[in-house]
Amino acid sequence: MSTRTRLALHPLPTTLAAVALVAAGTLTVNAAPAQAAACNGYVGLTFDDGPSGNTPALLNALTQNRLRATMFNQGQYAAANPSQVQAQVNAGMWVGNHSYTHPHLTQLGQAQIDSEISRTQQAIATAGGGTPKLFRPPYGETNSTVKAVEAKYGLTEIIWDVDSQDWNGAGADAIVQAAGRLSNGQIILMHDWSANTRAAIPRIAQGLTARGLCAGRISPQTGRAVAP
Repeated sequence: MSTRTRLALHPLPTTLAAVALVAAGTLTVNAAPAQAAACNGYVGLTFDDGPSGNTPALLNALTQNRLRATMFNQGQYAAANPSQVQAQVNAGMWVGNHSYTHPHLTQLGQAQIDSEISRTQQAIATAGGGTPKLFRPPYGETNSTVKAVEAKYGLTEIIWDVDSQDWNGAGADAIVQAAGRLSNGQIILMHDWSANTRAAIPRIAQGLTARGLCAGRISPQTGRAVAP
């Protein structure tokens, strides 16, 4: 047998082994690149006012549909439901600050604003949610005093581009349509307690996938949705 013939035959066992692995389902070819290629942009899904008794069902809906979101928690609820803050993190969510008691911050003095924000930072950290880097003012109301206190705690203010109107009684169809208006980098406002929003999640996921968008994290640097 010539040297060339021996070299040609030598790779055969390796080839047969690879074929066997593919047949057995233990070797997957090019799976990871296909998954990565599915995201042509990122959007920020946000849920305010948790954690609550509704949080487990919400987290279940999100994880079943392979979605990640930012949970803007109220400090008073984080303190009362620390296990749910941990559940948010364990489910792959990010946790932000949404004040302690959800007041109209622009009607308060600096010391009161400071208390609302600082106590929430502490409550979330104590509950295992880490130290938030994102802050959503209640009702989206802000002014220079609110911004100054945010800066003191190294927080980036996050409002929204699309309002789902779930707080205003919007049905699941309307919430799905609102999510359909999201474009790359944009953020949608939703709420932890809304049953209609929870019901809309599977279709929100389908709509994002159809448009090549994925649920991302919100960058503290830019305040926009980016890759996780």
